[in-house]
Amino acid sequence: MMDNKPIRSVLIVGGGTAGWMSAAMLAHALQRDCTVTLIESEEIGTVGVGEATIPPIRMFNQTLGVDERAFMKATQGTFKLGIEFVNWGRQGHCYFHPFGPHGRDFDMVPLHQHWLKARAEGETAPLDDHAMAWALAKENKFTHPSADPRSVLSTFDYAYHFDAGLYARFLRSYAEAKGVRRIEGKIAGARLRGEDGFVAAVGMEDGRSFEADLFIDCSGFRGLLIEQALGTGYEDWTHWLPCDRAVAMPCENVGEPTPYTRSTAQEAGWQWRIPLQHRTGNGYVFCSQHLNETEAADLLTQRLDGKALGDPRALRFTTGRRKLHWNRNVVAVGLSSGFLEPLESTSIHLIQANIAKLIALFPDRDFDPATRDEFNRIAATEMERIRDFIILHYKLTQRDDTELWRYCAAMDIPDTLAMKIDHFRRHGRLIAREMDLFAPPSWLSVHIGQFNDPVGLDPLLDHRSVDARGWLARLRAAMAEEAARAPTHRQVIDRHCRA
Repeated sequence: MMDNKPIRSVLIVGGGTAGWMSAAMLAHALQRDCTVTLIESEEIGTVGVGEATIPPIRMFNQTLGVDERAFMKATQGTFKLGIEFVNWGRQGHCYFHPFGPHGRDFDMVPLHQHWLKARAEGETAPLDDHAMAWALAKENKFTHPSADPRSVLSTFDYAYHFDAGLYARFLRSYAEAKGVRRIEGKIAGARLRGEDGFVAAVGMEDGRSFEADLFIDCSGFRGLLIEQALGTGYEDWTHWLPCDRAVAMPCENVGEPTPYTRSTAQEAGWQWRIPLQHRTGNGYVFCSQHLNETEAADLLTQRLDGKALGDPRALRFTTGRRKLHWNRNVVAVGLSSGFLEPLESTSIHLIQANIAKLIALFPDRDFDPATRDEFNRIAATEMERIRDFIILHYKLTQRDDTELWRYCAAMDIPDTLAMKIDHFRRHGRLIAREMDLFAPPSWLSVHIGQFNDPVGLDPLLDHRSVDARGWLARLRAAMAEEAARAPTHRQVIDRHCRA
C-alpha cells in the first residue's frame, strides 16, 4: 500500500496577476481534498506593467476554459502579432519580431538561407516581408490564423495586450467561483518549523495566523517568504542587463490601435508602447547610472502619443533570479522569483511557466527533494534562455551615441549566447537549445534586424537547385493578398470583443 500524504492546503501570499493566475490554475487542477487560500492587501499596490504577452498565454486561458471574447472584453484587450523594434540596431532603423515563422520552409535548406542568398544576388525585399504577422501588422490588420496548413494564414501566431489589473480581477472571479478563499490584510511575517525550517504559518499585522502545507510566494520584489523568511539568495544579472529602473504612464489613444507592441531604443534604455481599448500603456526602462527618475519621467511625458492619463509611476528592480525558485515548502511565482525587463513581454509568461511546472511536479507533504531539484533546474534554465535572448538585443547594437549603448556593444556576454551569435555569424545557422522559449524564427528576427549578417551560408545551398527567388516572390504576393482582404484591427475588436 502506498503511503500517500496529499497536500491538504495551499496558501498564496499576494494577489495581482501572479497571485490570481496561481489561484485560478490551482483551483482548476485541485478538484478535491485541498483548500486554496489567497491573502492580499488592497493597501499594497501591484506593479501591473505586464500588459503585453506572448502566444502561450492563450494556452493558459484555454486550459482554464476561458472564452477569448469574454476575457478580452473584461480586460480591455487588443490583439498582438509581434513587436516592432525601433532604433535598436541603428538610429532610424526598425524591424519586426513576428509571432510565427517567416513563411514556410519549401526546401531542405531553411527559407532564411535562400533569402540571404537572394539578398546577396540583389534581392531588395527585407526579411520582414516574408512574415504573415508583419504583412497584417504593418497595415493595422488582424485576423485569426487559419487551420488550413496550405494557407499562408496558418503561418502566424498571436497574443494579447491587456490591462493586467483587470486580468487579475477577471481571474479572481474565476478562482472564487471555484472555491478559492480570499483574505484581506497585511502579512507581518512567517513562522518556521523548528525541525526543518519549513514555513509553518504566516502571521498578520492584526494578530491572525494562517497555516498551510504549501505556500506560493506572489509578494513581488519583496519576496516575503522566499527571501525574507527563507533567505534564499539572488543571482544578479545587472552586468548583462544594466537597466534597473522604469517609469510607466498611460495616455489617451490616438489613431488606430496597432496590433503589435512597439519598443523604441532611447538614450539610456528603451520605451514601450502598448495599445489597449481604453488607453495606451507607455513606459521608459532605463539605467540609473545614465539617467535619473525625474529626467526619465520628463522624457517619457514629452514622447507620449496622446494626453497623459496619470502621473508617472516609478519602478526599481534588479534583473536576475532567486538562487532557488522552490525552497523547502515555498514556491516563488512572478516577481518574487526574479525579474527580466519586459523587452520581450515575458513577465506574465514566467508566472504561467512556474505555475505549469508546479502542477506538473505537484508535491505531497514529504516534499521529495528530487522533485524540488527538478523544478529548480527547469526554472533556472528557462530564465537563463530568456535572459540570453534579451541580452542579444543589447549586444547586437551598432549604436555608439550614448554611454549605455557603447557599454552594451562592448560587454562580455554568457558563453551560451556567444555560441549562438557565433554560429549565426559563420553560416547563418540558428542553434536551438533545451528549453528555449524563443524559437529560431525569433532569434532570426533579431540577428537580421540588428545587422548580425553571416559571413557565409549553409554549404548545402551550393548543392540545391530550386527557384528560391520565384518562390519567395510568390510567398510575398500571397501574404499581401491575404492582408489586403483582412479586416482592420479595430473592426475585429468592435465585432469580437469591444469592452
